[in-house]
Amino acid sequence: MSHRKVSAAERVKLARDSLRPTTKEYIEAIFDDFFPMAGDRNHGEDPSILGGLALFRGLPVTVIGHQKGSDLEENLKYRFGMPNPEGYRKAIRLMEQAEKFGRPVITFIDTPGAYPGIEAEAGGQGEAIARCIAVMSRLRVPTVSVFIGEGGSGGALAIGVSDRTIMLENSIFSILSPEGFASILWKDASRWEEAAEVMKLTAEDLRRLGICDRVVLEKGNIFVSLSREIETALQQLQKISGENLAKERYRKLRRIGTLKYKTED
Repeated sequence: MSHRKVSAAERVKLARDSLRPTTKEYIEAIFDDFFPMAGDRNHGEDPSILGGLALFRGLPVTVIGHQKGSDLEENLKYRFGMPNPEGYRKAIRLMEQAEKFGRPVITFIDTPGAYPGIEAEAGGQGEAIARCIAVMSRLRVPTVSVFIGEGGSGGALAIGVSDRTIMLENSIFSILSPEGFASILWKDASRWEEAAEVMKLTAEDLRRLGICDRVVLEKGNIFVSLSREIETALQQLQKISGENLAKERYRKLRRIGTLKYKTED
């Protein structure tokens, strides 16, 4: 029995669905004793980046993720999951702390992109994102990134340069939104569905391009399935020294864009 192929545009709609579980829900379901930590020790707190300490099957870890709301009031509070500079600086603080104490870092990605407001730009949004990428890419502890919904632009990349990239079946990762892509390329945002196909932003596309390591099907208990994937990734990564983790992560990132698209497995 054949199944209809889900289009890239449909994946985009599913990735943006307001009923998808948020980072907070994944943390509650997968980890024990989560202890949230607030503030960047410089400017302030940004609730759109949720981060803190937790236990994963008895192992101390640092968890960081974009937080969206479940209704309009919450989304306004979290700016629809679009962080300010202090959110990324909080992520940096938690990553550096994780490295100091030898804790693996697990990130959950679900954002249209970093907040584009004038206050964010005045606060050094670009610098905060760039430094977050630099810090995460050089960590000498295991890092796992999980795309649970929308992964847009530098806002997603900032906490996505990891040893293992796991994507849910209906998550996406792209340089910008399909609407933005269509507006720039064709001067017509209404062609976003066509853009979604061209951009190769689905989990399966990115797996074939060597950017995504594992795709988790969204069936059954997604929390259990994802927990198993994270456990497998950590078991593999914990066997590698900190120095070699950083070297292999560098090689992995440098290979992006050099692999040919695989049409068959």
